[in-house]
Amino acid sequence: MAISFCRTIILYTIVMCAVRLMGKKQAGELEPMELAVTFMISDLASIPMQDMGIPLLAGVIPILTILIIEIFFSMFSMKNKTFRRFLSGKPSVLIYDGKIMLNEMRKNRFNRDDLMEQLRLGGTTNINEVRYAILETNGQLSVILKKDNQPATVKDLQNTPPQKSSNKKSKSKK
Repeated sequence: MAISFCRTIILYTIVMCAVRLMGKKQAGELEPMELAVTFMISDLASIPMQDMGIPLLAGVIPILTILIIEIFFSMFSMKNKTFRRFLSGKPSVLIYDGKIMLNEMRKNRFNRDDLMEQLRLGGTTNINEVRYAILETNGQLSVILKKDNQPATVKDLQNTPPQKSSNKKSKSKK
């Protein structure tokens, strides 16, 4: 029982360090390769935790090997655009100037219901208001509205907001 407890703590610590070294992305923002590595690391850690007959190093060495490969690929993809495109893919334009790009939708296996859901989350329900809808490599949809449909800014209103003064008024004595 105590051995199982210690093995679990050791493997948990190694997995947490490995995930931490991989980067600060949230689970929903992981690239496909990062997601696969995360699954593999968790699976490799669970086997030696469950089976006391398997040496602890049989789980630690593959975890560290995958971590080193992940860090190497990550560093190489930062320097090499072709390799980065191979690993992560490239963004796809699903809507261009209010028109749905059906070929891109099919290529990404993205249906109209998914598109409308993502548009609603992006703040619009009308496809004709969208200049671009770009499916990013992490699966999120970036929605860029046409100029006429974008929210007004202070610059658009040609109005200057009042500036806060940094001088504090001194309190008068009573």
